[in-house]
Amino acid sequence: MSTPEAQGPGVIHDIGYRGYTGPRLERRAITLGLFTHTLRGVYGLGRAGRSKVVPFGMVAVMMLPAIVLAAVAIVTASPETTSPPLPYTRFAMVTQGAIAIFLAVAAPQAVSLDLRFHTLPLYLSRPLERSDYVRAKLGALSAAVFLLIAVPLLVIYLGNLAAGLDPGKQTVDFLEALVGVALFALVLSSVALLIASFTGRRGFGIAAIITVLTLTYAVVSALQGFVTSGGHDKTTAGWIGLFSPMTLVDGVQVWAFGAESSTPAGPPGDAAGAVFLVVTMLVIAACYALLARRYKKVKV
Repeated sequence: MSTPEAQGPGVIHDIGYRGYTGPRLERRAITLGLFTHTLRGVYGLGRAGRSKVVPFGMVAVMMLPAIVLAAVAIVTASPETTSPPLPYTRFAMVTQGAIAIFLAVAAPQAVSLDLRFHTLPLYLSRPLERSDYVRAKLGALSAAVFLLIAVPLLVIYLGNLAAGLDPGKQTVDFLEALVGVALFALVLSSVALLIASFTGRRGFGIAAIITVLTLTYAVVSALQGFVTSGGHDKTTAGWIGLFSPMTLVDGVQVWAFGAESSTPAGPPGDAAGAVFLVVTMLVIAACYALLARRYKKVKV
């Protein structure tokens, strides 16, 4: 066996590594970069092909009824037609199953993998605060859900214009619906991201989010239907809508825009509608506060 002396002295090779001498990004730029990275990741962009199957599959599921509704509006257009086949404000409620599946996959993709692979310390090694991380993730997921719903709505809107419906009324209704879409995106994303932040396993996150979003709506709708059976006691049924994220935002649309309710009963009066709006804001604020508290406790 040869000794180190027999092998000769060691040699250090210069292979050209150099330190970074470029500009250092500030918190705002890093937060924006994390927002963009998360938004792309939610849709599977820059990742393997199988990662795009569910998000773009749900995009297709959302687009199909929008194209059909636009086509029906154009084909059935007549001088007597004054309203579209489906009000804009009801589209999110009609397609809520696809939205729930999208969120169940997207929210764990946004945060659960960071917990599982312990990548949060890498983010925080830069001038990035934990609150910046939460805002970037929540903002990206909300933007993804907004695009998921708003783009099909745009297709429906263009179809209604092509059908010769009143442009002024359609534009106002479309813009009001976009406000509702923004509320849906914020509320649903806040709830889904909060759930996903408590597990590093995507499967658990997916199951929990699907359960919460679909079960709460099913229970609330069943209770409302039971209470209103026989055509009475819609007041109690209306208040029950506070206990599901989907019916909560739908109630705000009914109160704020005079939209048609997608549930057996909407808010029972203007005062109740204002309560629905306040509760909606509280849900968003509470989820954000809990997310911030959660990430203060994550060890790095």
